[in-house]
Amino acid sequence: MSWSAALAPLRVAAFRWYYLSRVANTLGTTMATVALTFAVLELTGSAGAVGQVLAARTIPMILLLLFGGVLADRLPRSLVLQLSNVLSALTQGAVAFLVLSGSAELWMILCLQAANGAVSAVSMPAMQAMVPSLVPRSGLQQANALLSMSRGGLAVLGPSLGAGLVVTAGAGWAIAVDAFLWLVAALLLLPLKLPPRAAPSEPSGFVKELREGWTVFAGTTWLWVVVVAFAVINAIHIGAFFTIGPAVADATIGKDGWGMVLSAEAAGFLVMTVVLLRVRIRRPLLLGMVGVAFLGAPLAVLATRPDLELLLICALLAGAGTELFSLGWTLAMQENIEPEKLSRASSYDMLGSFVAMPVGQLLYGPLGESFGHRDLLLASSVVIVAAALVPLASRSVRTLQRAPDPAPEPVPASRGG
Repeated sequence: MSWSAALAPLRVAAFRWYYLSRVANTLGTTMATVALTFAVLELTGSAGAVGQVLAARTIPMILLLLFGGVLADRLPRSLVLQLSNVLSALTQGAVAFLVLSGSAELWMILCLQAANGAVSAVSMPAMQAMVPSLVPRSGLQQANALLSMSRGGLAVLGPSLGAGLVVTAGAGWAIAVDAFLWLVAALLLLPLKLPPRAAPSEPSGFVKELREGWTVFAGTTWLWVVVVAFAVINAIHIGAFFTIGPAVADATIGKDGWGMVLSAEAAGFLVMTVVLLRVRIRRPLLLGMVGVAFLGAPLAVLATRPDLELLLICALLAGAGTELFSLGWTLAMQENIEPEKLSRASSYDMLGSFVAMPVGQLLYGPLGESFGHRDLLLASSVVIVAAALVPLASRSVRTLQRAPDPAPEPVPASRGG
């Protein structure tokens, strides 16, 4: 596939406005994560308070995901995203004002971040279902790859910009920039015009729509099998890699080495995204689950032979494999779930995949003290590989193929005069 074809979605005006909006809010979010951490540390001097602020945002997001899925399937998704962006701008703007005015207290930030998490619960299912309505089916892979490339690049750039603003202007101003970028993201969606969705034949209540989403989720074997696997994978990976990993790295390859490992993983994301812009995936879940199994490699190396060069290679492969799954999963959802139910199905997917992550964050510290960090990392590596590969025993996961592109409409024959 040529680069011209790979970048074709950007020539579609609706996708271009959506893409620019996503770039704006992703940049703001990656900057604000660093800024908010330092703002809370300056306010309280407590790492525990930082954890409370992160949890204050995460818990409402998880609890309200199903509601967000119903809302995104019921209302115009562009409107849902516009309102979500405005509300995110208001919550982050309030945090920035409190920090800059010197009147911030921890409980205030906790409440505002809880509100921000609730807004995210509504916007995330809507974002998952937007792309199929913006580009033709033949351009879905390239459109999603372009979005992924921007996320990966900004994940590297954003924290550095955020840290630079914190140092030069202060955490409050960095959070204020995030609020401004959320507002910009809302404005960029104004020109976006989507074809109206068919109105339901009869009005239905929230519970009925939620049940319809569950029926899609439970009745689609490949969907729930992979989500169950990721409930395990996410809980273990976030506990082992992000909780135990830094402690082992600090005693072996050092803090700088660990930073290089994280950068290598991010580089893997970007490299795979570039590949997927031009190479068509045929069996998205088969390749994706094999790719995710590489998440076990860095843990195994940390546990047995914490050599920096080997770790960098494994982290690069893990990042590439994760991106391969991410794009494959997005395509599987967008091509095989009915558009009018896609946000609800996505909300069940997110709920199942995210719900166990706090468990991993809370349990891995005590487990590491009881069983030893390296033994726990090795066991975690084995479980992640098993959890990634066992779903391939399901025929529906192993054999799911990309939906064929719709046939082009015939060109009518010209008539002579």
